[in-house]
This record gives sequence, structure tokens and C-alpha cells, in this order.
Amino acid sequence: MFRRPVLQVFHQFVRHESEIASSLVLERSLNRVQLLGRVGQDPVMRQVEGKNPVTIFSLATNEMWRSGESEVYQMDLGDVSQKTTWHRISVFRPGLRDVAYQYVKKGSRIYVEGKVDYGEYTDKNNVRRQATTIIADNIIFLSDQTKEKA
Repeated sequence: MFRRPVLQVFHQFVRHESEIASSLVLERSLNRVQLLGRVGQDPVMRQVEGKNPVTIFSLATNEMWRSGESEVYQMDLGDVSQKTTWHRISVFRPGLRDVAYQYVKKGSRIYVEGKVDYGEYTDKNNVRRQATTIIADNIIFLSDQTKEKA
């Protein structure tokens, strides 16, 4: 039933090797990130001349593990280790950028979906630096249980 349309699409995007030595193959790939954590700083909005504004903030995620022989969950938290990873979040989408700038606050618990981007910039001392950032295309605001209990 679906065989003919699939083959037509396949033939549209893939050239046979015998056509040219450097055949073109378009294939799908995936660059997707999902983060759940707490905001480390209030967002800032920046705009470079000739470019669209961007809202930027940091997000902390925590990884926890139990050291020792027993991996069974116990109420004793004495042998639990934790590592915090900081992520730079950049929001370019106009509607989302403005909402993030207005409502994301330090300490907020949020969920971010987006993609990883590796880039370079020149710092104030004219030194080239590499930067990894998450380009957010969705943000979900979660309830802050610590404030609800108070």
C-alpha cells in the first residue's frame, strides 16, 4: 500500500552511485536535547548589530548516584554523590524569547527542549573561544514545590 510513495520519495532524495562519482545522499539525522532543571540566573536579552535579539540564561541539571555495594534505594543518603552540570540556554524564537525573558527566574524549575549548538566567539581580550549552547525551541514552566509548601 505504501510501497510506491516510499520508493518515489526515496528516488527523489538518493542518486544511484553509478550516476556520478560524488553521489549526493540526503539522510535524516537528529540533534535533540531535553533538559529538566533549575535556572541559575535571571535571563538577559542581548542583541548584536544586524542580528535578532536572543534571551540567554543558565540551567543546572543534577546527576545522582549511590556509591558502595548496594544499589538498592535506601533512606540513608550518606553515600549518595551528586554532580551538577551547567547548560547555557539561548532562545531565538520571537514569542518564546520574550516569554522566557519575562517569566524565567533564578531558581525556577523548567523543562527545555532544543538542540545542541557548538560555536565560536571572540572575547573582550580578542581571544577566540568555543561555546556550547542549547538552542531552545520549547520551554515548560513547572511548579516550584519548595515555594508551594511554604
